[in-house]
Amino acid sequence: MDLKRRLEAEREGAPFVFFRDDKGDQQIITLDPERGSLSVGRDDRCDVCLRWDSRVSRLHARLEPSGGSWTVYDGGLSRNGTYLNRERVHGHRVLHDRDEIRLGSTELCFCDPGPRRSGTRTISTQQPALTVSPAQKRVLLALSRPYKHHSAFARPATNREIAEELVLSIEAVKSHLRALFGKFDLDQLPQNEKRVRLVEQAFQHGLVRDNEL
Repeated sequence: MDLKRRLEAEREGAPFVFFRDDKGDQQIITLDPERGSLSVGRDDRCDVCLRWDSRVSRLHARLEPSGGSWTVYDGGLSRNGTYLNRERVHGHRVLHDRDEIRLGSTELCFCDPGPRRSGTRTISTQQPALTVSPAQKRVLLALSRPYKHHSAFARPATNREIAEELVLSIEAVKSHLRALFGKFDLDQLPQNEKRVRLVEQAFQHGLVRDNEL
């Protein structure tokens, strides 16, 4: 399962990028600062080779470590440009967790598990299994529904989408989510990260499974 592989990569603790190749298979590239910069392009010699994408230049961009962070660099290397969160890159741009990088027709997602560790609990196989109420389970399933087709850039369902699916008020959905955030120790995370982490934790604990979506 693609999400399981990404969770495993997160547990390793190192930054990584993931994307889908021309067959739709997920590819995960771990970023190691000791290895130095990684070239990205259509040429077979590139560290991240996107040979199937005709809109990607032979040497399109570079991923580079810098001062404890990672950057994407395009100093005119590419014909069609490199875009970070839909803004064209000129020179170096620092990458942050969940940033989206588009090269040609290919999208890469940058993940940095480091910033998230302080706000989440390390999951141990020896911990007691988490349980949720039937109503909370239904909310988790609705929240996770957009991940059904394994899109690399899926986002959790909105409160309104959950409310419409479950025939609940938006306030009732918010109440269930607040309880779930507390149960999974996600209260201290920034608001825009809580929902993504909740979905990931739900899959990791086996509370949501592919065949239920």
